Amino acid sequence: MRILVTNDDGVDAPGLLALKCALNAVGETLVVAPEHNWSAAGHRKTMHKPLRLAQARLDDGTLAYAASGSPSDCVTLVMLGALKVKPDLVVSGINPNLNLGQDMTYSGTVTAAMEGVINRVPSFAVSTDRREAIRSGVAEPFAIAAEFATVVARKIMAEGLPPGVLLNVNVPGLARARSVAPLAWTLQPRWNRL
Repeated sequence: MRILVTNDDGVDAPGLLALKCALNAVGETLVVAPEHNWSAAGHRKTMHKPLRLAQARLDDGTLAYAASGSPSDCVTLVMLGALKVKPDLVVSGINPNLNLGQDMTYSGTVTAAMEGVINRVPSFAVSTDRREAIRSGVAEPFAIAAEFATVVARKIMAEGLPPGVLLNVNVPGLARARSVAPLAWTLQPRWNRL
Protein backbone atom coordinates (compact mmCIF):
# COMPACT_ATOMS: atom_id res chain seq x y z
CA MET A 1 0.00 0.00 0.00
CA ARG A 2 1.32 3.45 -0.95
CA ILE A 3 0.37 6.19 1.53
CA LEU A 4 0.54 9.90 0.75
CA VAL A 5 1.27 11.81 3.96
CA THR A 6 0.60 15.55 4.01
CA ASN A 7 -0.44 18.32 6.40
CA ASP A 8 -1.14 22.03 6.70
CA ASP A 9 1.63 22.88 9.19
CA GLY A 10 4.49 22.56 6.71
CA VAL A 11 7.07 19.98 5.75
CA ASP A 12 9.11 20.63 8.92
CA ALA A 13 6.23 20.05 11.37
CA PRO A 14 6.85 17.44 14.09
CA GLY A 15 3.35 15.98 13.68
CA LEU A 16 4.06 15.19 10.02
CA LEU A 17 7.25 13.33 10.90
CA ALA A 18 5.55 11.37 13.70
CA LEU A 19 2.73 10.38 11.34
CA LYS A 20 5.05 9.37 8.52
CA CYS A 21 7.25 7.28 10.84
CA ALA A 22 4.24 5.45 12.31
CA LEU A 23 2.70 4.80 8.89
CA ASN A 24 5.97 3.28 7.63
CA ALA A 25 4.81 0.14 9.48
CA VAL A 26 1.62 0.05 7.38
CA GLY A 27 2.89 0.78 3.88
CA GLU A 28 5.23 2.74 1.66
CA THR A 29 4.99 6.41 2.63
CA LEU A 30 5.41 9.41 0.36
CA VAL A 31 5.50 12.86 1.96
CA VAL A 32 4.30 15.93 0.06
CA ALA A 33 3.59 18.91 2.30
CA PRO A 34 3.55 22.71 2.04
CA GLU A 35 6.90 24.46 2.28
CA HIS A 36 5.47 26.62 5.11
CA ASN A 37 2.54 26.68 7.51
CA TRP A 38 -0.91 26.92 5.88
CA SER A 39 -3.08 26.50 8.98
CA ALA A 40 -6.71 27.59 8.43
CA ALA A 41 -6.16 27.72 4.65
CA GLY A 42 -9.38 25.85 3.93
CA HIS A 43 -9.76 24.30 0.49
CA ARG A 44 -7.65 26.91 -1.23
CA LYS A 45 -6.28 26.15 -4.69
CA THR A 46 -3.41 27.84 -6.53
CA MET A 47 -4.73 29.06 -9.87
CA HIS A 48 -2.89 32.09 -11.24
CA LYS A 49 0.74 31.60 -10.30
CA PRO A 50 3.32 28.84 -10.63
CA LEU A 51 3.00 25.87 -8.32
CA ARG A 52 6.38 24.39 -7.51
CA LEU A 53 7.49 21.12 -5.93
CA ALA A 54 10.99 20.74 -4.49
CA GLN A 55 12.83 17.95 -2.71
CA ALA A 56 13.22 18.36 1.05
CA ARG A 57 14.61 16.28 3.91
CA LEU A 58 12.69 15.46 7.06
CA ASP A 59 14.44 15.58 10.43
CA ASP A 60 15.06 11.82 10.23
CA GLY A 61 16.85 12.33 6.89
CA THR A 62 14.19 10.79 4.64
CA LEU A 63 13.19 12.35 1.35
CA ALA A 64 10.05 14.48 1.21
CA TYR A 65 8.64 17.03 -1.20
CA ALA A 66 7.74 20.61 -0.34
CA ALA A 67 5.10 22.40 -2.40
CA SER A 68 4.78 26.14 -2.82
CA GLY A 69 1.00 25.85 -2.58
CA SER A 70 -1.71 24.92 -0.13
CA PRO A 71 -2.34 21.54 1.53
CA SER A 72 -4.96 20.63 -1.08
CA ASP A 73 -2.46 21.63 -3.81
CA CYS A 74 -0.02 19.07 -2.36
CA VAL A 75 -2.54 16.26 -2.84
CA THR A 76 -3.58 17.54 -6.28
CA LEU A 77 0.02 17.60 -7.50
CA VAL A 78 0.40 13.93 -6.67
CA MET A 79 -3.00 13.01 -8.14
CA LEU A 80 -2.12 14.79 -11.38
CA GLY A 81 1.09 12.78 -11.71
CA ALA A 82 3.81 15.19 -10.59
CA LEU A 83 5.66 12.29 -8.93
CA LYS A 84 4.42 9.58 -11.30
CA VAL A 85 2.76 7.60 -8.50
CA LYS A 86 -0.79 7.38 -7.27
CA PRO A 87 -1.44 6.70 -3.59
CA ASP A 88 -3.80 4.07 -2.24
CA LEU A 89 -4.47 6.18 0.85
CA VAL A 90 -4.10 9.86 1.82
CA VAL A 91 -3.42 10.73 5.46
CA SER A 92 -3.21 14.37 6.54
CA GLY A 93 -1.79 15.52 9.88
CA ILE A 94 -1.00 15.35 12.65
CA ASN A 95 -2.52 18.71 13.42
CA PRO A 96 -1.51 19.98 16.89
CA ASN A 97 -5.05 21.18 17.64
CA LEU A 98 -8.36 19.39 17.33
CA ASN A 99 -10.47 19.96 14.20
CA LEU A 100 -14.06 19.91 15.43
CA GLY A 101 -17.30 21.55 14.32
CA GLN A 102 -16.80 24.62 12.17
CA ASP A 103 -13.02 24.20 12.31
CA MET A 104 -13.41 21.48 9.68
CA THR A 105 -14.54 23.99 7.06
CA TYR A 106 -11.32 25.99 7.18
CA SER A 107 -8.83 23.36 8.31
CA GLY A 108 -6.05 22.79 5.82
CA THR A 109 -5.51 19.40 7.47
CA VAL A 110 -9.07 18.29 6.77
CA THR A 111 -9.27 19.79 3.30
CA ALA A 112 -6.06 18.05 2.23
CA ALA A 113 -7.76 14.74 3.08
CA MET A 114 -10.89 16.01 1.35
CA GLU A 115 -8.85 16.49 -1.83
CA GLY A 116 -7.92 12.82 -1.67
CA VAL A 117 -11.60 11.85 -1.40
CA ILE A 118 -12.46 14.12 -4.33
CA ASN A 119 -9.88 12.16 -6.32
CA ARG A 120 -11.50 8.85 -5.26
CA VAL A 121 -8.72 7.81 -2.88
CA PRO A 122 -9.63 6.76 0.70
CA SER A 123 -8.46 9.57 2.99
CA PHE A 124 -8.47 10.74 6.56
CA ALA A 125 -7.24 13.65 8.64
CA VAL A 126 -5.63 13.26 12.07
CA SER A 127 -5.52 15.88 14.81
CA THR A 128 -4.66 15.88 18.50
CA ASP A 129 -4.77 18.31 21.40
CA ARG A 130 -1.06 18.97 21.94
CA ARG A 131 -1.65 21.44 24.76
CA GLU A 132 -3.78 18.93 26.67
CA ALA A 133 -1.17 16.24 26.05
CA ILE A 134 1.53 18.44 27.57
CA ARG A 135 -0.74 19.27 30.55
CA SER A 136 -1.41 15.53 30.99
CA GLY A 137 2.32 14.81 31.11
CA VAL A 138 2.44 13.02 27.77
CA ALA A 139 6.09 13.19 26.71
CA GLU A 140 5.49 12.80 22.96
CA PRO A 141 2.24 14.59 22.11
CA PHE A 142 2.07 13.28 18.54
CA ALA A 143 3.06 9.66 19.24
CA ILE A 144 -0.34 8.51 20.48
CA ALA A 145 -2.20 10.14 17.58
CA ALA A 146 0.30 8.58 15.16
CA GLU A 147 -0.26 5.17 16.72
CA PHE A 148 -4.00 5.52 16.35
CA ALA A 149 -3.57 6.65 12.74
CA THR A 150 -1.97 3.26 12.04
CA VAL A 151 -5.06 1.55 13.49
CA VAL A 152 -7.29 3.55 11.14
CA ALA A 153 -5.00 3.02 8.14
CA ARG A 154 -4.93 -0.75 8.67
CA LYS A 155 -8.72 -0.82 9.04
CA ILE A 156 -9.12 1.07 5.76
CA MET A 157 -6.58 -1.19 4.08
CA ALA A 158 -8.52 -4.27 5.20
CA GLU A 159 -12.08 -3.06 4.63
CA GLY A 160 -11.93 0.08 2.48
CA LEU A 161 -14.16 3.12 2.84
CA PRO A 162 -17.39 3.87 1.04
CA PRO A 163 -16.93 6.31 -1.89
CA GLY A 164 -17.12 9.95 -0.84
CA VAL A 165 -16.49 9.28 2.86
CA LEU A 166 -13.94 11.47 4.62
CA LEU A 167 -12.77 10.54 8.09
CA ASN A 168 -11.77 13.35 10.46
CA VAL A 169 -9.98 11.69 13.38
CA ASN A 170 -9.41 13.67 16.59
CA VAL A 171 -7.28 11.89 19.20
CA PRO A 172 -7.51 13.29 22.73
CA GLY A 173 -4.30 14.56 24.28
CA LEU A 174 -4.31 11.86 26.95
CA ALA A 175 -1.98 9.11 28.05
CA ARG A 176 -2.06 6.03 25.82
CA ALA A 177 -4.15 3.87 28.15
CA ARG A 178 -6.88 6.52 28.21
CA SER A 179 -6.90 7.37 24.49
CA VAL A 180 -5.81 4.75 21.95
CA ALA A 181 -7.22 1.55 23.48
CA PRO A 182 -10.76 2.93 24.04
CA LEU A 183 -10.76 4.60 20.62
CA ALA A 184 -9.69 1.40 18.88
CA TRP A 185 -12.49 -0.45 20.64
CA THR A 186 -15.02 2.25 19.72
CA LEU A 187 -13.99 2.16 16.08
CA GLN A 188 -14.62 -1.57 15.75
CA PRO A 189 -18.41 -1.83 16.28
CA ARG A 190 -19.26 1.37 14.41
CA TRP A 191 -17.05 0.94 11.36
CA ASN A 192 -19.53 -1.15 9.37
CA ARG A 193 -22.20 1.55 9.67
CA LEU A 194 -20.32 3.98 7.41
